[in-house]
Amino acid sequence: MKSRSDFRNGLFLVLSGVLLVGLAFGASWALAPNTSITAPDSNATTTLVGVQGPGWGGSVVELDSNGTRLWRIGNAISYQDVSMLDNGTVLATHADGNYQRCGQFPAPCKRTGVRFIDPDPNPKIVGEWSYPVRTRKDSEVHDAEMTPSGELLVADMEYESIYTYNFSTGKRSWTWNASQYYDEPPDPTRTDWLHINDVDRIGDGRYLVSVRNTNQLLVIERGEGVVEVINKNRDPDVLNKQHNPQWLGDGAVVVADSENHRIVELHRNESTGEWETAWIVYEAGGIHFDWPRDADRLPNGNTLITDSRNNRVVEITRNGSVVTSYNVPNLPYEADRIPFEESAGQPYQSGSRNVLGDRNADVPVLSTLLTGARHAVALPFWVSELHVLVVLVAVILWCVGGLLLIKSRWSS
Repeated sequence: MKSRSDFRNGLFLVLSGVLLVGLAFGASWALAPNTSITAPDSNATTTLVGVQGPGWGGSVVELDSNGTRLWRIGNAISYQDVSMLDNGTVLATHADGNYQRCGQFPAPCKRTGVRFIDPDPNPKIVGEWSYPVRTRKDSEVHDAEMTPSGELLVADMEYESIYTYNFSTGKRSWTWNASQYYDEPPDPTRTDWLHINDVDRIGDGRYLVSVRNTNQLLVIERGEGVVEVINKNRDPDVLNKQHNPQWLGDGAVVVADSENHRIVELHRNESTGEWETAWIVYEAGGIHFDWPRDADRLPNGNTLITDSRNNRVVEITRNGSVVTSYNVPNLPYEADRIPFEESAGQPYQSGSRNVLGDRNADVPVLSTLLTGARHAVALPFWVSELHVLVVLVAVILWCVGGLLLIKSRWSS
């Protein structure tokens, strides 16, 4: 008699867990807002996206104005920054594994650098420049671009430096080491020291650099070093582990303020020299941004945003209205609107501080678990802390129910 009771109770708990998960996930899927919005485009523009991917899910994809995939290549652990060169070839920063040319590190090893991808007629790698790193995590090149002189400008995360590389000589022509400004650890390859994740040429011998772990943007000049610092006090309420800043002209920058889950435009206060928020947006289309990692001001005045954990690339107007929104699975990192690339539009006019939406509050423990899961598995954007709680409760029900079922079997 006891065994039958244990069996019934165990089966009830197991089925209750299944029903709970099914209802929570099914209802959320059915009620989720649409993240695919398209608009007619007489300019026949496309959108080029670098996808970091969890695991070995790195890819590069180009979408037409309807969000339809024109081509895709997915043969790396990760891709980050992408840009289309004048000859139609795509320059993409990447990291990959199983290399035998490993320098000071044991083989097989990871290497990071750039790949040149010819998308026509079928995408293929036509060139690669890379170097070995101790580990891929926190060492991969997140950003690189070609300079007018034909050199490669690189944001080097392994050794925390910025440099230009000459393909003809096979040597660097200029280097700025972060140790010239910050206190260096004994071996920067063994720790995520600064996490330099972006460099943009903003003038002749003048560069905008994103130093993620200090919450700062630097303006660096050749021969001078650091000439300006945005967020000198490292205040996380101003910037918090940001990505991909875009220089909008002297005194203005738009940046993906990633850990604050927002896009901000900062203006220099010419009276104080301090940088202040002029425009902030937390959401688009009724969906809060979740770890956005790129924001480009387009020539039409709109802003193109890569909303990484929500797996979408969205274009919004100044007032936050959605113009287009494309689904891009597996943690998109950065997007360019072709043919505009990162040709910056104009900064918004200074005036009263413009804030659109508000931040989605974190839930202790559950938010941390959800973040970890998103880095390991490509989850739908609508999965929230509630679903984490439901799964945890269901696991408890399954464990207790399973034990009762086992007990009933041994008691019979």
